[in-house]
Amino acid sequence: MAGPVWHKRAPMTAAKLPRPALFLAAALIAGFALWARAWNLGAEPMWLDEGYSAYAAAQGWDFLWNTVPRYETHPPFYYSLLRAWTLVAGDGLLAHRMLGLLCGLATLPVAALAAARLARIAGVDRAPVALAAAALVAASPVLVWMTREIRPYPLMILAYAGATLALLAIAERRAAGRPLAGAAFAGWLGCGALMLWLHNLGPLYAGAMGLALLCVVRVRTMTRADWLWFAGGHALAIALWLPALFILLDQAPEWVKATWLKFSTVDLWRRATYMFTGPRDDIRAAAAILTLCGAALLWRARRRGTLAALLILALLPVAVSLLVSAQVTPVFIIRTMTALAVPALLLMGLGIGWGWRRYGWLLPVGALAWMLVGQVGIDIESRGHVRRDWYEAVAWLAPRFRPGDVVLAYPNEGALPFDRAVRDRGLAMPSRPIPTAIPSLDPPPGSWYVSGSRGVPSLDRTHLRAIAQDPATRAVPTVWLLRLGPWAYDKGDVFLEELARDRVEVGRFRDGAIDIVGLRQKQKILPERSSGRGTAEGGGGVAP
Repeated sequence: MAGPVWHKRAPMTAAKLPRPALFLAAALIAGFALWARAWNLGAEPMWLDEGYSAYAAAQGWDFLWNTVPRYETHPPFYYSLLRAWTLVAGDGLLAHRMLGLLCGLATLPVAALAAARLARIAGVDRAPVALAAAALVAASPVLVWMTREIRPYPLMILAYAGATLALLAIAERRAAGRPLAGAAFAGWLGCGALMLWLHNLGPLYAGAMGLALLCVVRVRTMTRADWLWFAGGHALAIALWLPALFILLDQAPEWVKATWLKFSTVDLWRRATYMFTGPRDDIRAAAAILTLCGAALLWRARRRGTLAALLILALLPVAVSLLVSAQVTPVFIIRTMTALAVPALLLMGLGIGWGWRRYGWLLPVGALAWMLVGQVGIDIESRGHVRRDWYEAVAWLAPRFRPGDVVLAYPNEGALPFDRAVRDRGLAMPSRPIPTAIPSLDPPPGSWYVSGSRGVPSLDRTHLRAIAQDPATRAVPTVWLLRLGPWAYDKGDVFLEELARDRVEVGRFRDGAIDIVGLRQKQKILPERSSGRGTAEGGGGVAP
């Protein structure tokens, strides 16, 4: 019996399409990528982690390299890059976000080039695969989301895309019998070193990269010179990373002892695949079809080493992070794993070249169309939502804030996004972080670190009472207590209770973790009450 008929090309290939159509498709993909990443970029205020980035970058080089390593598990490289960027572009909200936007847009052509190489390795037409992969990268909800963050993730995604492109170039080079040394290997090492310095989970990415490289270098044909380049290059990258390793080793014990993260197996398979597909199960099914089609093409082309390398790049870091989370301490966070989407999306894009019998090409084409339509819909819908709306919190507080009032931020990190939102809105509402501004490296005895960060302590009742009863605090007409995650830092409402001994609540704002409570001196209060999110529980009026 005759076996299945495999087609190297689907009936409608890019080679049969006119060149203007290809340029139009590329322009549409690039245009959507720009819109999804840039639309209303200045409408979303900095959230807590972004506030950390902007705060560190604004403090100066000495703070970055001498103070940040004392409380921050992440290496100071990204914050230093952000500082250099803001010195040129400015330190406003849009200026901060432009660095991530440019990295996100640069990821698109890098992914397209990598997809074209992957198609050549698999023996299928390059143009449709490159367009499919570029479209998937352009529409990916997690990549769009990360591009808009003032965090190292956009640069990590770009670096991982560059590493994948270099890996595929090395695979082609070694398959042709050429030496390992060359521009591709140098780029590979550079991207690996960058990943190590960008994030405390960089070693997971670097480890996956090392194993992936072994899958494509054709070990049996490696010469002595190749091994010297291989060992020497990686030794140099590790040596450059050693200062960041010492920072990680110094901070890790505190993180293991106390962290805000909680590991749960509930809905784990969806959370572990979110970075590849987004939230919907139907998109996961379409992605699985494309991945299997792409894997089948590489298997048929006898490029199983390349297939193994892509799977390692996409899956190993998340698998190890889940294992560490279950056995040691929670480290798995979706946003830290988003760079893994790039090799996965390349394999999905390759799937468009798969064909079986006469109409087999309909399966990957249909899966690609379904996936893109779903992801574009998610991108469009997400533009109408603002997460962690500090602007709304500031807008609620502004008409109630009087001269002499003070915002007490407890924990102290709450002042970071609050102060940025106040600045963005051109307001004057001074905040006082408790016990000190970030970082509180020498907190009072009896303090502890709830989140694992040495810069954000939680205080015992004795010290919170002393702050509440301090003459400077008692002299404030209205104290606006800003609590960020009170269930973690102010369990039992201890600080709220101490401040309320001589005061009456005049208003409250709640939005997720943001909790603002107004407490005014009793002799000046005319209480009023209402309810609802973002409304005053009291008019804040003063008795005549």
